[in-house]
Amino acid sequence: MPLVLAATPIGDPSDASARLVSELGRADVIAAEDTRRTKRLCAALGVVPAGRMLSYHEHNEAAVTADLIERLRAGERVLLVTDAGMPSVSDPGYRLVAAAVAADLPVTCAPGPSAVLMALALSGLPVDRFAFDGFLPRKAGERARVLADLATERRTMVFFEAPHRTAATLAAMVEAFGAGRPAAVCRELTKTYEEVRRGPLGELADWAANGVLGEITIVVAGASPVAADLPTAVEQVRALVGNGIRLKDACAQVAEATGLSKKALYDAAVARESAFRRG
Repeated sequence: MPLVLAATPIGDPSDASARLVSELGRADVIAAEDTRRTKRLCAALGVVPAGRMLSYHEHNEAAVTADLIERLRAGERVLLVTDAGMPSVSDPGYRLVAAAVAADLPVTCAPGPSAVLMALALSGLPVDRFAFDGFLPRKAGERARVLADLATERRTMVFFEAPHRTAATLAAMVEAFGAGRPAAVCRELTKTYEEVRRGPLGELADWAANGVLGEITIVVAGASPVAADLPTAVEQVRALVGNGIRLKDACAQVAEATGLSKKALYDAAVARESAFRRG
């Protein structure tokens, strides 16, 4: 029997798929991030779980994974669900999937609601190419370094964030991407008070300064390709290096954003640093 990853509603229980209802009713074991929430979901869907329900979350997944792998080997059907959305996507599950794959055990998926795709669709920003960056680091310095690394990313970016950190994160994005970068903050998706705020990052940061409530997904437009002269581009490289990025990687990022040669940027950056040390 396979390991089944099942997406659960991100807000409205009626978004549950018929496949999820079926899997909840037939699994031998339901591994749930929060058993209380999963039981409430089952009640809302009118499902009586046939199998045992056990906790599987970030604090016990290392210990429970081995047990679940043995159950799969014994022929049991294991269903993995989280509080909302797809298991293993910024939620527990990756460790179990990796272990099942390594053990050559079957893994399948019951697709369903996705905060990432819904936020992208509602953002009004380009969706032909995008990058999902999950939750940013909580510490200000680490968050700034990650955002500096993304400053020249050309794809639309999607982030998850806790409501009490949203204002600080948007302010940090203004510093890294500029106040004029288009973005959207999606709040309480599929729920009663669903809200999508669109606008430049500076405006969104001002809006969030007084506090934000609910589940938050932030979508930010990618960097626009700009024609840059070599000295300006070298200063961009130096700024990235100053945030802890390797010179080679910084040159690659700026080259992607500006269309300049990586080699030309690297050589100019090295020459600029040598001149700075001599001077």
